[in-house]
Amino acid sequence: MHGPAMPGWLLVALCAASGAYCLLRARSCTGDERRSAGGEAVMGFGMAAMAVPAAVVPPPPWAWAGYAAVFGAAALWALHGLWAARARASHGDTHHLHHLVGSLAMVYMALTMAPGAAGGHAHQAGAGGVPLVTGALLVYFVVFVLRTGARLVPVAAAATPGGASLTWGARPELALACRVSMAVAMVAMLLTV
Repeated sequence: MHGPAMPGWLLVALCAASGAYCLLRARSCTGDERRSAGGEAVMGFGMAAMAVPAAVVPPPPWAWAGYAAVFGAAALWALHGLWAARARASHGDTHHLHHLVGSLAMVYMALTMAPGAAGGHAHQAGAGGVPLVTGALLVYFVVFVLRTGARLVPVAAAATPGGASLTWGARPELALACRVSMAVAMVAMLLTV
């Protein structure tokens, strides 16, 4: 990632911690929730790898193509999940759509950060000099952070059947906090494009 080293390392830590929590969540969930947690873990670890400051640890020339391929595969997986959710008439398709947008945003960033791709911004710049795709993605993720973050504020303790306590992986507020933190990291990464 282009930019100062300290914020880059903080993004690496945030994304890696989110990815690790999503792996923990995948162990305690089943079905569609487990697949979703696995996709979020891939996204978190992929974002952590991509956020490593290039000034400190320069990525090999092929790394950007590798990131684009990994996140392209994640986008196809999210598209498959979106299609399956719509076929079942499930209301989880907005979450699959968010995964699709996030994966495509990472493909976009990998392609624009690749060596030799810096001149591509001049052709798609909006009135303020910000590329239109980058601006649209920034608006999407800022709105996502605000909407999802607002749902976190008044979270009441969820009653569990039989008085059983929830495991760390099954806590809905932690899953939301994980999604918010990855969306905040996405905003930070988009600002460096």
